Formats: sequence, C-alpha cells, structure tokens
Amino acid sequence: MQNNREQWSSKILFLFAAIGSAVGLGNIWRFPYIMGEYGGAVFLFVYMFFILTICVIPLICELSIGKYTKKENVGAYAIVNPKLKFFGWINVITATVISSFYFVVGGWIIHYIYINFINHKLENHSDYFLSFVALPFLPYILTLVFLTACVFFVYRGVNKGIELGNKIMMPTFLLILIVLAIVSISLPNGHKGLEFMFKPDMSKISFEMILAALGQSFFTLSIGAGCLLVYGSYMKEKENIVKNAYLIIFADTIFALLAGIMIFPAVFSFGLKSDSGAGLVFITLPKIFAQMPYGSFLAILFFILLLFAALTSAISLAEVQTAAYIENFHLSRKKAAGLVFVIIAILALPVSLSFGFLSNVKIFSKSFFDLFDFITSNILMPLNSIIICIIFGWFVKIKKVLIFKNEYIYKLFSVLVKYIVPLVLTILMICGLLK
Repeated sequence: MQNNREQWSSKILFLFAAIGSAVGLGNIWRFPYIMGEYGGAVFLFVYMFFILTICVIPLICELSIGKYTKKENVGAYAIVNPKLKFFGWINVITATVISSFYFVVGGWIIHYIYINFINHKLENHSDYFLSFVALPFLPYILTLVFLTACVFFVYRGVNKGIELGNKIMMPTFLLILIVLAIVSISLPNGHKGLEFMFKPDMSKISFEMILAALGQSFFTLSIGAGCLLVYGSYMKEKENIVKNAYLIIFADTIFALLAGIMIFPAVFSFGLKSDSGAGLVFITLPKIFAQMPYGSFLAILFFILLLFAALTSAISLAEVQTAAYIENFHLSRKKAAGLVFVIIAILALPVSLSFGFLSNVKIFSKSFFDLFDFITSNILMPLNSIIICIIFGWFVKIKKVLIFKNEYIYKLFSVLVKYIVPLVLTILMICGLLK
C-alpha cells in the first residue's frame, strides 16, 4: 500500500468530489425524463426505496475497498486477491466506454451555451438539434473542448485539480439549480408539475417501471464504473464509510429532486409532454426557455448548470483511467492524462459521427452511441456492481474494514452484500438484456 498517496484536503472537499461524481447528467438529464416516462411520483418513491436500501451496498463496497487498499481499481482488486486483478481492468474499460459517449454529450452542452449566449433564435428546436448532432465536424470539435477541460483538472492532480474543480463547480451548480427551480415553481400552473412529482398514481406501477427505477438508481450514483473506489482510495483513515455513503446518496437525491422541480413545473406550465424522453433537455426545455421572459439568460444558466454536472462526473471517469495507467504502467500523471485524452478522443469520433456520417453503420442494430450506452448501462455497470459485492462479501474481512456497533446491522449487511444485492442485480442485468 502507498504511504505517499495523495489524500483529500478535508472531508467537505471529498464529499464535493464524490457528490460531483454521482451528480451528473444522470440527475439533470436522465432522471427527469425517465421519471416523466414512468409516471412521476410513484417512480420517485420506488427509486428512493432502491437507492436507500439496495444501491447503498455496492456504494459502501467501492468506498471501503478503495480506502482499505489505498489503490485504484486494478491494484485494489489485486491486493484483495491477485487472481482478481482482471476485474479491476473491467472497471477501467467501463469508465473508458462511458466516457466515449458521455463526453460527446458534454460537447453538445457547450454548443447550447454558445447559441443562447448569442441569442440565436430557433424556429424548430427538434430539427435544429437533429441537424446539429449530424454535422461532421463541429460536435466532435466541441467534444474535444469538453475533453480538454476535463483532462486539465485530472492532470493537475487530486488537490490542485479535482478538488479545485469541484470546489468551484459544486456550490455554483447548486446555486443555479435552486434559482431555476424557484423560477419554474413561480410559473402559471407550476403546481401541476409538483403534483406530478409528489402525488403518486398507483396505477402507474409496473414491473418495467420498477426495473427502470432500479436501473436509474445505479446509473445516477455512477456505481460500477469504479469512480467512487478511486475517490475512496484518497480518503483519510478516520473517515466513516457508511456515514459518507449515505451523505452522498442524500445529496445526490436532493440534486435529482431539485432537477425535477426545475423541469416539471415549467413543462406543465407550457402544456408540453412530461414523457418526451431523452430530448427533454435539448429539445423540450429550449422550447420552454424561448417562451419565457429573459429566456436566453435562463437557458444559459441551465446549460452552464448542465455543463458543471457533466464535468464533475467526467472528471471522476477520467481519474479512474488516469490512476490505473499511473499505478500499473508507472507513468507520470502528465503522460497518463495525455493517454486518457488520446484514447477517449479516438473512441468518441465514431460515437459523434454516428448521428450523421456513420448513421447507417449499425452493430446489433444499434448506432455507436446507442451500443456504447447499452453495453455500459445494461451489462458492464451491473456486472461490476455484482462483482464488487461478491468480492467484498466473500474475499474481504468485512469487520476489519467496516465498524458495526450493532451486530444485527452487521448480519443484515452481510446477507445483503453476499446474496440479496448480487441476485437483484443479476435479475436487473438479465431483464435489461432481454428487453
């Protein structure tokens, strides 16, 4: 184990970074449209049940193994058992594949900040978005801009880079989110959006909705990509893993709720559909901002908010890869960050072009963007979560890593991590592959 490994400067900065990793496009982009598709409040309550009971287990496992081994994913698994090293590389591959399409969306966000800054008037928001993402060069160039910003923070290291970025972005992110939520609530008929969010319609309950809620709860916390394991490896010894895990979940849920409060009252106020899918952020919301007083300014605030959400999570994805290359290939942080830049830039090219030049290229009937999204969301992330629960439950002396004051809680945790959560995740993964 390393004694000279960088550590977080303080608990609050660790929480900023960990929350920033969890709070990303999954909260601001994916959560509202998934919630809109599956009935609002009833989806929210099922989602909160899963995130507080099931998802907290692999989250605790990631933080614990990172803190205990003081290593990144590959080294951490190798310390637990040298034969498990391969599974650490699966984490690195997962973070790399996610980055390939996540960073493309980051480029789109930069473009939407620009067009609102110059007050570019759109006649048809749907047609504009589809024509923009189909362009051969601009979306990819903006992807590289987003990638450069992300790698800059990673290159500077834990204290001067990752901490600094989150220290600036997370409070600003929260402030903008609160301002936009207040504006949305104050709109005419905005209360209908709040009713949609918090007044459950039990007829909306379905097996598909339950699976969607479980899948979203894992996606939003970035569990299975190895991000929180790496961040856990920079924790100080005195930090309480379980307490920090629930603080991360609490903050992540607050951000997701605020995102919904920001979006649904506005959607209902302007009589638009709450189930407009992935286009909610890039098509439906710009349409709303165009009809509001000071719409361009509010749109700029929103897409800056979205940019910060994307960046804080992207930094953690890049750090998973950078830390692995530093510690396994003995590279300097500068060279490792450069290698991450090159790999993501190469993978992101076909993803970006899959909306235009390569739109007819299909693998298993999916574009590059949809394929990489499907592989990570439906296979790699649940698989990695299953693996880390099994490894932590069966290969790690739990009482040596986690301190349980109550014997019944320890026994419950042991049953969950060894049997229940792996089984639930296996069912989720199988259903995700079959749908």
